[in-house]
Amino acid sequence: MYITKKHLSRRAVLKGMGVTIALPLLDAMVPAGRAQAATAAGTLRFLAIEMVHGSAGATAIGAEKNLWSPAATGRDFDLTPSSLRPLEAYRDYLTIVSNTDVRNAEAFTPPEIGGDHFRSAAVFLTQAHPYQTQGSDIRAGTSIDQVIAQQIGRETPIPSMQLCIENVDQAGGCFYGYSCAYTDSISWKSPTEPLPMVRDPRMVFDQLFGVGATPEARAARRRRDRSILDWVSGSVNRMKADLGASDRLRLTSYLDDVREIEQRIQRVEAFNSSGEQRELPEAPIGVPDSYAEHVTLMLDLQALAFTSDITRVGAFKMSRDVSNRVFREAGVSTGFHIASHHQEREDRIVEFAKINTWHVGLLPHLLDRLKDTPDGDGSVLDNTVILYGSPMGNPNVHNHKRCPLFLAGHAGGRLKGHVHHAAAPETPMANVMLSVAQMFGVESDSFGDSNGTFELNQPADTTTSA
Repeated sequence: MYITKKHLSRRAVLKGMGVTIALPLLDAMVPAGRAQAATAAGTLRFLAIEMVHGSAGATAIGAEKNLWSPAATGRDFDLTPSSLRPLEAYRDYLTIVSNTDVRNAEAFTPPEIGGDHFRSAAVFLTQAHPYQTQGSDIRAGTSIDQVIAQQIGRETPIPSMQLCIENVDQAGGCFYGYSCAYTDSISWKSPTEPLPMVRDPRMVFDQLFGVGATPEARAARRRRDRSILDWVSGSVNRMKADLGASDRLRLTSYLDDVREIEQRIQRVEAFNSSGEQRELPEAPIGVPDSYAEHVTLMLDLQALAFTSDITRVGAFKMSRDVSNRVFREAGVSTGFHIASHHQEREDRIVEFAKINTWHVGLLPHLLDRLKDTPDGDGSVLDNTVILYGSPMGNPNVHNHKRCPLFLAGHAGGRLKGHVHHAAAPETPMANVMLSVAQMFGVESDSFGDSNGTFELNQPADTTTSA
C-alpha cells in the first residue's frame, strides 16, 4: 500500500503473494481540507444489461395490459401490472423509456430476412446494422459502453468488464449468414472488434484481484484451499492500525464481501467437481447450474469492481438469442425461446411476461448493494447509470419496435429518476443512448442511427401510453 503524509492514495492496494486487492473509497483517501464528496465527484459508473427475446409488453395485447411499462407517463405511474414491478422500491432511481425502436436490427436486404436473432445482440449497444458475413470481415459499430470507456476507462486498472451467462464458446458461422461473433458479444471496442464476454465467475474474480500470473499458478493456489485474504492479512492489519474507526468498519465490511463471494465460488467449484450430475455439464467448473445463482454472483462481482474502482464500465449479457433455457423459478416450464414465440395467444403472452418479470426481479439485489455502498456524499448507485433493455420488441414476429428499456441510478445527479417517458413513434433507442453518453462527458452529437437526443429529466404530463 502507498500512503502519503496527507492521505491514503485512492489507488492504494493490499498486496500479498500474487494477490492485489483494490480498496473502496475511505475517509483516509480524502486530502486534508477537502470533503469526501469533492473527492468522489465525477466518479461515474455505467453498466449495460441486455436481455434477449424482447418483451410481452411489445405485443398489442401486452401493451393493452401494460405487461412491460406502466400505463401512465410522468411521475405518477403504477408498476403493479407491469414486468417492472420488482423495481417498486427503486422508483426514485428509475427512468423508464417506452416505445423506442431499434431499426438497425431489422433486415435491410432479402438475404437478411429471418436472421434477427443472430444480429440483434451486435445491434443492442452499437445501434448499428451489422454486415452480414460468416467470415472474419465482421463489422457493426462501437458500442456505448466502449464509447464511455474511451472517455473514463483510462482512469481505472480495467477499462471495462464484459460478462455473460450463456455459452459463448462457439466459433465460425451461426445461422442466416451471420458470424457467431455477432451473437456472442454486445460490447464492441471498434466497428470490427467485438470484445469477449466472460462467463466463468472464477475468471472474473481472479481478474479483479490479480490472483496468480498464469492459469497454472491460479490453479495451484486454489488447490491449497486458502482465501486470497490469507495472503494479505499482514497488509490488512498494518492498514487498519492507521485508519479511523469508520474506515476500519468500512474496510472490514468490504473484505467480508470479497471473502463471501470467494466462498460462494469455491462451493460451486466443489460441487461441480464432486462427480454429481450437473444440469450444465458443458459449463466451466466455476459456473453454477442455477441461473439465478449465476446472475447474482456476476452482479456481485460487478458491484465489487465498482466499489473498489477497478473499473467504472461494464456490459452484461444475461442470455443468448434462441436460448431455450427453462426458468422454473418464474413459474414457467416452457423453454425461453419457445415461450417467446407465443403465437399472439393471450395466455401464452401472459406466461412470457412472467419470465420478463422474473428476469427484472434479479436486479434489486444489485441495486441494494450499490445503494448500501457509500460513495462521496451519496452511494455508488447515486453515481451510476444502469441501462437494461433488449434490441427486440415482439419476439413472436421478430420485430424491433416498442423495445423494452429502462435506466436505474442518478448519474451523479445528472439523471433525476422517478419518471416514465413514452417516446414518440419511431424514436430510435439510439437517442436515449446518445443522451446517456453525453452524461459521461462524451462530446458527440450522434450515435448509431440517432436523430437527436432524448430528454430524460423533463417531467412528462401524466397520460396513458401504449
